[in-house]
Formats: sequence, structure tokens, C-alpha cells
Amino acid sequence: MTTRQRREDEKFCSDCGAVISAKAETCPKCHVRQMNTNVLGVAPNGRSRVLAALLAICLGSIGIHKFYLGKIFWGILYLLFCWTFVPAVIGIIEGIILITMSDETFVMKYGQINEFRIE
Repeated sequence: MTTRQRREDEKFCSDCGAVISAKAETCPKCHVRQMNTNVLGVAPNGRSRVLAALLAICLGSIGIHKFYLGKIFWGILYLLFCWTFVPAVIGIIEGIILITMSDETFVMKYGQINEFRIE
């Protein structure tokens, strides 16, 4: 899978995440009508970058942010090892990474609508 950066006159499709013209009313790839829903850090599937970061910092030790982002396997792994406090440290680091991540990167990484993927 190849990825490319979007230009100023482009945006991401709210359904499939494809790079399309910023003025496009529908996506040429999936034919879904585009809405102007570019809310601060919210992906097309409704997940919020800021909420994910807060969950990672506050409840990262038990993997709540992983469940929220659809990474069920990793959430269970964090739960199993929460007694070691290693997931807490990793959760804080991941929270900082999520806070500093651009909206485009968040959408490309966590914005897909495919649920229950094990990665």
C-alpha cells in the first residue's frame, strides 16, 4: 500500500479515506457524498484524536485507548499486563504521540471504518 501526502487543494474522503479534490461533493472512488465535518481531530469513523490521547494518558495502563481506537487485541494485552505498570508508561508515551500527531496522520492510521481488526 502506497501513501502520499495531500496537497492544499485536496482532502480525505470521509468514508474510504482516499485523497480527493477539496471541492469534490462525492468521492470518485466510493461515491459517498462528502460533508464538511472537519472537526478538530475527528476521523470519519467518529473517533477523536484528543479523546484518544486523554484516554491513553489517564487510562492507558488498562488499555482503554486501544479499545477506543479499535485495537482489541492490544487492549486485552494491556489489561493482562496492567499489574506491571509497563502499559501505564507506554500509555503516557502514546498519549503524547497522539496529541502531537496531525489530523491527517490520525485519519490515515485510525480513521478507517473497518472494525475489529487485529493488528
